[in-house]
Order: sequence, then structure tokens, then C-alpha cells
Amino acid sequence: MIERIPFGRTGHDSSRILFGAAALGGMSQARADATLTLLPEFGINHIDTAAKYGDSELRLKDFLASHRAEYFLATKTDQRGGAEARAQLEASLERMGVAQVDLIQLHNLARPDEWARAFADDGVVPALVQARNEGLVKHIGVTGHGTYIAERHLQSLGRFDFASVLLPYSYSMMANPQYAADFEALYAHCQQHGVAMQTIKAIAQRRWTDADKDRRFSWYKPLRDPAAIQRAVNHVFARPGLFLNSTSDATLLRTVFEAAAAAGPVDSAALAADHEAHGIEALFVRDVSDDVLLDTP
Repeated sequence: MIERIPFGRTGHDSSRILFGAAALGGMSQARADATLTLLPEFGINHIDTAAKYGDSELRLKDFLASHRAEYFLATKTDQRGGAEARAQLEASLERMGVAQVDLIQLHNLARPDEWARAFADDGVVPALVQARNEGLVKHIGVTGHGTYIAERHLQSLGRFDFASVLLPYSYSMMANPQYAADFEALYAHCQQHGVAMQTIKAIAQRRWTDADKDRRFSWYKPLRDPAAIQRAVNHVFARPGLFLNSTSDATLLRTVFEAAAAAGPVDSAALAADHEAHGIEALFVRDVSDDVLLDTP
């Protein structure tokens, strides 16, 4: 079974693998139902979805009807205005057939103009605080992509007491000295203040190229070698307090869950060798390929 640890100061002990329900977004209901049977098999008790993940919220509805109390349920809003975010949250609750989510997250809050809009008096942050006061949500978090996001999250935490953050973390991303320094500063803050840290892109190999002929179930090309995936997961789990959101490529879910259940020591030499053997590249390069895409796992 996969280890469970406190999800920040929320009072919930979450499995260190969080089920990234983006994997359900393009599935039939029957296939989604079959995929969800993996969660109890591996002891996964935390589901992360978003309004923008296709039909993901709809695909969860039947499962949640009989299992809601067993899972920490998180979704996201990509709206920056308060009224729009409230409407999107209410639609998410309806799609999932629930009265409350445990965590609502500001989806991909990275751009300076969107950041300023989110914290305005009529922005999404005050609206979500009101929703929390009304019992529609329990906690509020923030997510994002790119090499500037760790710095941006620190800025966000200086403005509002978010319960969680989400951002990339991998051996290749941490090879960027500036990103690594920003991540370490954010990690220290989160550890000190009980902010849950969710990570994404651990098993990313690189961005797709026109020459790739593989079927694409995620916006990046993932690793497929089980041993390399094991080492990538070990790298995340070796850092106390970190959570890993599972990939949106459902064909790899069992492999990733098995790696999480068997997590062991980090082999830095083997990780470095994997980068050469598999052509692993950082998904984001500062000011070169630092475009911000929706933070699907």
C-alpha cells in the first residue's frame, strides 16, 4: 500500500500519490469506472481534478455517489473574476454530485496580470473565501507550471494563507539552478507553515516532437520504462512531505502506482544515466520554453 502522510495542515492524511483525474477526461464512463478501481487497490484516498479536465468531473460522479466519504476531493477553477469563479465552482459541484469539495485550487496562477486580478476585491480569492465560509469548500490552494512558478507561489503565500501549492518537481527541473533555488525557498516556507506541496511531471521524458508517432495521452511524452519510472518516483518520495500527482496517461497508472508502493532510496547516478539513455529533457526552460500550459499531471 502507498504511504499516507498529513496533507499540510488540513487534518487529512493523504496517500503520497494523488490520483490525477485528468486521466478520466476523455474516457468513456465504463473505462473511467474500471480505472477508478485502481484507487482502493493501492490505498489511494485523494482525487485531484479540475473544471477544465474534459469530462473528468462527470466521470467521477457515480464513483463519488458511493465513495465520497473515503476520499479527499480537490478540483480547480481557472477563472480570475469572483462571479465567474463562483459559477464555475457551483457547476463543478453539480457535475460531481457533491455538496462540498475538500480543496478548491486556483488553476495555473502564474501570469502577473492574472495574479493581480485574482486578488482584487472582486477577484477569485475573495469569492472562494466566501464559498469556504458557506461550506462549499474546506480549503483553498494554488497551482501552476513553468520555471517561475515556485517564486510566484511564494508571492501568493505572502498575500494569502493557501493550504496547498502544486508545481513541477523532477530531477531534470531541479538541474536548473534558479528553479532549484526557488523551489527550495518555497519548500522551506511550506514545511514551516504546514502548506501541502503537490508535485507534477516527475515521469515526463520531454515535449512531443513532430517525429513522434506514439499515441498521445498527455501533453508531454512520458517515460515508459518501469525502472526509470521507479527511480523518478523515488526521487519525489525521498523528499519529506512531497506529494506526487499521477499522470494523465492512464496507460501508465498501474506502473506509477506500483512504483509508489515500492518507493525506495534515490540512486542519483542511475537518475543521471536515465537522462542520457532516455533523452530526458526539462519540460520548461527559463525564457525559452517557459510557456504555461494547464497543469495536468
